[in-house]
Amino acid sequence: MRIFKKHRLNAVPQFTCLVPWALIFLIAASLGSSVSARQRDELKPESVETVKRDTAATSRTETAADPAKKIPDPAKADPAEMARHLAELEARIRELESRLVKISEAAPAGTPTAAEMAAIKEEVATIQADAEKDRGFLNFFRKTEVSGIVDAYYSYNFNHPDGNNNTGRNFDLLHNNFNLNYVELSFEKKNDLTDPLGFRLDLGYGPTMELVHAADPGSSVIRHLQQAYISYVAPVGSGLTVDYGLFVTPHGAEVIETKDNFNYSRSFLFTYAIPYYHMGLRAKYSFNDKVGMNAFLVNGWNNHNDNNGGKTVGLGLDLTPTKRLAIYQHYMVGPEQTNDNTRWRHLYDATVSFAANDKLTLMANYDYGRDELSDGRSGHWSGLAAYLRYAFSDRCAFSPRFEVFNDHDGFTTGTAQTLKGITLTQEFKLAGNLLTRFEFRRDFSDHDFFSKHLGRIVGSQNTALIGFSYFFSTRGE
Repeated sequence: MRIFKKHRLNAVPQFTCLVPWALIFLIAASLGSSVSARQRDELKPESVETVKRDTAATSRTETAADPAKKIPDPAKADPAEMARHLAELEARIRELESRLVKISEAAPAGTPTAAEMAAIKEEVATIQADAEKDRGFLNFFRKTEVSGIVDAYYSYNFNHPDGNNNTGRNFDLLHNNFNLNYVELSFEKKNDLTDPLGFRLDLGYGPTMELVHAADPGSSVIRHLQQAYISYVAPVGSGLTVDYGLFVTPHGAEVIETKDNFNYSRSFLFTYAIPYYHMGLRAKYSFNDKVGMNAFLVNGWNNHNDNNGGKTVGLGLDLTPTKRLAIYQHYMVGPEQTNDNTRWRHLYDATVSFAANDKLTLMANYDYGRDELSDGRSGHWSGLAAYLRYAFSDRCAFSPRFEVFNDHDGFTTGTAQTLKGITLTQEFKLAGNLLTRFEFRRDFSDHDFFSKHLGRIVGSQNTALIGFSYFFSTRGE
């Protein structure tokens, strides 16, 4: 640059003034070309525009401030003026170069090339295709609750009964045995008017399921099903739910799953007064949050395959006058004798539950049944069970139960008698969903009924039990 200045200062003819301008344009062109094509691509549009704006603004500002400070005419300017203007241009070029470097450095590092972007898009498309293949599987488990139960107990009968069988018991049958009582795996998809199709499948294994299906003439496969039904909500009013298949009975205050009861052992009413399950149709409708009804058309009591040509029908009324009070009533009638459609069995069941507060719950269950055998003999039975549950905390509760069952004609127990029972259950919830129950129970009758060692039959029995129930659910309950 110093050489150019020397030539301009010593020039005499006027045309030589054009030479510095030509050199200036050549220098500016070479500086502009020194910015690579990739740097120009990486420059943010707003940054380049900013440089242009600043350059134009600077020129306008300088011209406005000093009108004489315009680009000199090469034909009229003297060498001193041209030298000064050249110095100004050099300074401006250095400033612009510095700004271009800063803009280039500020461009995001590692910007993917076109080839890299194509590879990324291809990988995303592959992932989306794989996800589409698994969509059905994932949607099934997203909408379906999977739950399970493992239930076990140890029971000791102070009568030391023959055969180690506790008399009059339902699922806690064995004396002085560590017993795996019941294992259940359930799949349930709930339904409503917006998603009307649903189902439930409860698979069971253990002595509990063997006892539940003991009187069923169906196949061995059925013996591992507690429930298996499909469900549809018809668009009628608030929604009419219709179920078809195998489902548990609506009767009684207790259920097959131990964890959902107040006590570990089942009452005499659960054992002798009501059925376990039904096969057929069930319909449910709620008029509002206080009144609901249900109806049944089924094969009968505890039979997947019907034992006669008749069908059993049932009606139910569910009332919840308040959030703390619930009343359930059910009536069922139909022929239950083998190959006999003329003699009908009747059953009325009522359960009342009242939550006095967040800690204390009271419940009562009443049953009345009547049946006639094919030989003309008839009988009736009735019973009442009263329950109390007091929760000291979320992990600890105490639940006593008192019950009376009157088998007037020996129709269900084989002995015309009145059975009574007192059960005291202390519940502790250990880590997670592991439930432990310690239970003492005393049963007695007005007739000798309970087994004792050496072949004796006595009027009472006392048992002590510890039970464990572990349960899980994909819904986290």
